[in-house]
Amino acid sequence: MLYVVATPIGNLGDITLRALETLRSVDLIAAEDTRHTLGLLSHYDIHKPVVSYYEHNKMSRGPELLEKLQNGAEIALVSDAGMPGISDPGHELIRDAIQADVPVTVIPGAVAGITALVLSGFPTDRFVFEGFVSQDKKERKQFRARLKQETCTTIIYEAPHRLLKTLEEFANWFQEDGTPDRRIAVCRELTKTYEEAVRGTGREVLEHFTQNPPRGEFVLIIEGTTHQETAETYTDEDLYARVETYTKQGNKPKDAMRLVSEDTGVKKNEIYAACERIKESRSR
Repeated sequence: MLYVVATPIGNLGDITLRALETLRSVDLIAAEDTRHTLGLLSHYDIHKPVVSYYEHNKMSRGPELLEKLQNGAEIALVSDAGMPGISDPGHELIRDAIQADVPVTVIPGAVAGITALVLSGFPTDRFVFEGFVSQDKKERKQFRARLKQETCTTIIYEAPHRLLKTLEEFANWFQEDGTPDRRIAVCRELTKTYEEAVRGTGREVLEHFTQNPPRGEFVLIIEGTTHQETAETYTDEDLYARVETYTKQGNKPKDAMRLVSEDTGVKKNEIYAACERIKESRSR
């Protein structure tokens, strides 16, 4: 059995009784950071074998853990904080265990993204989780296209050393999109002594953290757009014309559709379907 065990995101008192019972009963604990997890286990007087399972050893350690599971071992999977599988390689071990018909269960608990979402005061009925936004220029452009049109609340994680750059980028995007009043809640040190939630427009939160250097772990909650005029819609003709333009520039149809997707935020399969509809209507 693979137990996916949520651990505290800051305050050690947030661990559940069921999580403690599970950690005491398993044969082995697979941890994102063994030093961090050993501190938690020591606090609760739990003495179990601990091995590392993280991004840079998942290719070798994953098969080892899977073999143990298939041989009947009971293993607890934990991350540094919160729910394993959320923005960490845990989901790959979970996927492999399921594919190998190994029983999997989740011991629920704290999740930083959901905690920050509720703390933000923004709508919680519909939300999008983006995790850590890629630093790749092309992928970031695609993220901007999605964010521009997103009417749901968006959750992202950010490292402290990149926070100012990201907030400046968001403030500029909102200004260019004609939505400078779009709000962000920047939550840090959740459940800890110095927990803080700074709410305001992109420019306002940028000014706050420019004056108060960012420290700790950050979750950004971005209000969905209420400016419907900024949420562009594209007709089949619009998309077809854009694909034609890129094709005439020497791009293959597949590459042309990819470029149009990057420009508009519309999914490639939707662009393909739009082009097929135009071709069909013109052939009648």
